[in-house]
Amino acid sequence: MMDVFLQPVGIVHYFLLSTLLFVIGAMGIFLNRRHVLSMLMALELILLAVNINFVAFSVAHGNVEGQIFSFFILTVAAAEAAIGLAILVIFFRRYQTVDVAAMDTLKG
Repeated sequence: MMDVFLQPVGIVHYFLLSTLLFVIGAMGIFLNRRHVLSMLMALELILLAVNINFVAFSVAHGNVEGQIFSFFILTVAAAEAAIGLAILVIFFRRYQTVDVAAMDTLKG
């Protein structure tokens, strides 16, 4: 009975986890188009899924390029989150809402 839980974790398990995270993130973006913060968190889930794939395939193939590239993606994701939240705060202070439909006023 305990042998089921002691099986080694393979690349398929990481691929299934990243696929699940990617699908949850994509559903979060396409099904919840009202709140910007939820869309940013869903985008972070998608980037996390990509990072898991990079690291898993990098370890499976015995090289470090995927792990290095994963650090670059994490850096860009952190910058994207900071800039996105700053824009969100400024938009809320000016228009008193964070509704995505109200953001069409930003068009020039």
